[in-house]
Amino acid sequence: MNKSTKILSLSAAAALLFAAPAMAQEVKLGFLADLTGPIAGFAPGMVDTGNLAIQNINDQGGVLGGMKLTSVVADTGCDGTLGGPAGDRVVNAENVVAIFGAYCSGPTISSANTAGIPGNVLQISPAATAPAVSELADNDLVYRVVVPDSVQGVKLAELLLSRDIKTVGVTYVNGDYGKGLSDAFSAAYTAGGGTVAANVAHEDGKSDYRPEIGQIEAAGATTLVIFGYENAGGGTLLNQAVEAGTFTQYVGGDGMAGEALVASRDAAALEGMILTRAAPAGGPAFDALTALATPANIDPAGVYVTNSYDSVFLLALAIEKNGKAERAGLAAALREVANAPGETILPGEWSKAVELIKAGTDINYQGASGEIEFDAVGDVAGAIEYFVVEGGAVANKGLIQ
Repeated sequence: MNKSTKILSLSAAAALLFAAPAMAQEVKLGFLADLTGPIAGFAPGMVDTGNLAIQNINDQGGVLGGMKLTSVVADTGCDGTLGGPAGDRVVNAENVVAIFGAYCSGPTISSANTAGIPGNVLQISPAATAPAVSELADNDLVYRVVVPDSVQGVKLAELLLSRDIKTVGVTYVNGDYGKGLSDAFSAAYTAGGGTVAANVAHEDGKSDYRPEIGQIEAAGATTLVIFGYENAGGGTLLNQAVEAGTFTQYVGGDGMAGEALVASRDAAALEGMILTRAAPAGGPAFDALTALATPANIDPAGVYVTNSYDSVFLLALAIEKNGKAERAGLAAALREVANAPGETILPGEWSKAVELIKAGTDINYQGASGEIEFDAVGDVAGAIEYFVVEGGAVANKGLIQ
């Protein structure tokens, strides 16, 4: 090696030494966000809320003694075929430490199987409700902070039976979400004495759902239950069912719930429609999130807003508890910061959490989305609330007891 080459090599080495700390100051979280497709109407708000949690943490010093959290967003389109490539990008190209998402069940499952589980990456979904998520062979890596459809379906069945609605026709979007919710509802409904006169799958993206509607009409049902997405096939199907004029009662799951349902439709035609979704928490945790979200122009009662904040804040707490920006050990750390016992941590209380963790004190994060106590498969228990379309508005009727 000549002198000039040696000098260049030493200079290069020095540059790497100086560059390494700068690179290490960033801790990446992958956001697998369904920004296109059937939930595109509210997914951007979920991304904004996740980034709000990151901002709150960074404003209080970041993670692990000053490292900044950043987000890498990849669109999964609420499509299982897109989840794998998006997961591969954030896991293997972006080298994220953990994943927030996906939001829909299909891409949550495919991203986990394709990249997350093989890459030993902790993943929390704020909204993937399909029972199939619980069945993943995931090495304790896939979690969710939303009530699974096995609960929502049962509660909806109980609600309809309590209202003396004894016969229904069901249509569900053909995928993990729709089929899982339909199966859970139908099993509980028939066990309770109800009759599912027809159970018909539908595909998103069609312009004409009259054949599916016709099958249900022919079965004699006057109550139509739609397990689909309001701004996709479920919404179009609802419009065409209203035009047909056969049904006297409409029912929808969480994919149909929200103010958008009546914003672009004749609300009078939907009078009495029943909708269900997972209920957010009340009390101090929700109030704490409200104080953070409102100045950021985020509606704390928005669709999956509470779940999104909780997911990202929990990932950050797990990283802090783990003591290093590495994938290994994060799942165990997540259970430690989420599950009782421990000192209560509310949304936004990052500095308090860091001090307690440094002192060796157990913490217990109280979610704005509800009580977060992960069970053996990474699920949480929770409550289901319901809504009724009344006088042109979607009125919250409280919890299904």
